[in-house]
Amino acid sequence: MENENKSITKEHLEKYLSISEKALSKSKVASPERTHLHAAAKDALDMVRRYLDDSKHFMQKGDYVRALSAINYAHGWLDASARLGLLDVDHDSDLFTVD
Repeated sequence: MENENKSITKEHLEKYLSISEKALSKSKVASPERTHLHAAAKDALDMVRRYLDDSKHFMQKGDYVRALSAINYAHGWLDASARLGLLDVDHDSDLFTVD
């Protein structure tokens, strides 16, 4: 079997960005205000938003490798935060690695 050259396309980036944005919109802070875990969840959501913004910036510059990396980091923050119980994602195992 011959090794195929797989390129990152704008369509790939838009698809994965859309999935991560959908996951972000579904994510809610799970712990009560005035707790350390609440602050940690808010920080995690801030990181997700920053990585998604970075991804869009890299896409506009045509740097698709960094754009995809930033999307992966954003979704990694979402998955880790959901598995740790910082975020309530309504047991959605399609968008998150939970349950």
